[in-house]
Amino acid sequence: MSAVTPRRHRRSRKKLLLAVALPTALAAGTATATVSIGSASAAVAVPKPDHVVVVMMENHAYKQIIGSKDAPYLNSLATGGAVLKASYGITHPSQPNYFAVFSGSTQGITSDDCYKVGSMSAANLASELTAAGKTWGSYNESLPSEGSTTCKSGNYAQKHNPWFAFKNVPTSTGHTFGQFPTDFTKLPTVSFVTPNLCSDMHNCSVGTGDSWIKNNLGAYASWAKTHNSLLVITYDEDDKQSGNQIPTVLYGQPVKAGSAPTTKYNHYDMLRTLEDLAGVGKHAGKAADATDIAGVWS
Repeated sequence: MSAVTPRRHRRSRKKLLLAVALPTALAAGTATATVSIGSASAAVAVPKPDHVVVVMMENHAYKQIIGSKDAPYLNSLATGGAVLKASYGITHPSQPNYFAVFSGSTQGITSDDCYKVGSMSAANLASELTAAGKTWGSYNESLPSEGSTTCKSGNYAQKHNPWFAFKNVPTSTGHTFGQFPTDFTKLPTVSFVTPNLCSDMHNCSVGTGDSWIKNNLGAYASWAKTHNSLLVITYDEDDKQSGNQIPTVLYGQPVKAGSAPTTKYNHYDMLRTLEDLAGVGKHAGKAADATDIAGVWS
């Protein structure tokens, strides 16, 4: 007959787990997310950066970027920051992945066709930030003008900018990349940078995209390292040859240099992490069931 652990012992074990977890989780300068421990729950510490900039690149697999001689700057950020060794896109083609990382759902999008502007009302990262009294903005290379809802213009493509689909996101928060501030203290709490179809490696080489990031965001990366801020560089999807495994690099003061967790994460996990880093207190769509990125924070 198997032994049964007395209830008081099980309760004591839960209390012990909480006693160990909570002091670490409630360290100064952190926000908290919640995970389950049996039927109990404990707080897990996540950083609380002043600014987060997310850059979405295009159509390359992890092995095409990480370790590649054609991407020296991205690899320097990975070495000086963190790289997720098992980061994945949600689907193919490109556009649904942008909706996934922004709103926790592909919103029924299955193609790269232009969507109807202002046709959606689902919760998303921008609407949550606004409701929580935080700030949001996107910086879109080759966008003809601030708030322009055009489908395509030269190397600009609306399919990489899901924010214009949502009626609860002001089009005025869709800036040109020329409006990216040189005084980084003026950046929103969370912002997305969308390079154009050449700079994001979609139509041009890995080296072209790597140089674009260095030349246009290198100053912010250096500043973030000493100003409690974060740079995230990720990709929408892979080259359709690697199981949708994508490169994702995090860099900045809150990041533990040299960290390379092997836990599997996807765009919904990234959205949840961005929500918790900003402390919005909500999770859109499938981010509610996702997991915060861990093992990368200093």
